[in-house]
Amino acid sequence: MSNSSFSGKVQELVNRANCGTSEDIDYILSHLTPDVTLSLTRFVDYALGLVESDEGIDRIEYYLFNGTQIQRNYCSLFFNRRGDWPLVKEAYDSGLIDEIQAYAR
Repeated sequence: MSNSSFSGKVQELVNRANCGTSEDIDYILSHLTPDVTLSLTRFVDYALGLVESDEGIDRIEYYLFNGTQIQRNYCSLFFNRRGDWPLVKEAYDSGLIDEIQAYAR
């Protein structure tokens, strides 16, 4: 499925992820609140997986160490899927994510 076949909130998140500025990452991760819906978490997770810019990746790393618990969890997933284990391990060793999240993909 191509990114252009989406609409609404998903398309908005995809567009932001493809741009990948710090502000775009802030916007994407701002949706991860305590009352977020399951479907919106999936949209955010999908969008994060599209981030390729250095600026965007750096901002996701910032949230891995400074975000809310739910933001840190999704950032951990992002880095685990990229194979960036040392970064995930650092967050785990710092007590920012739990063992289950550290090994999740």
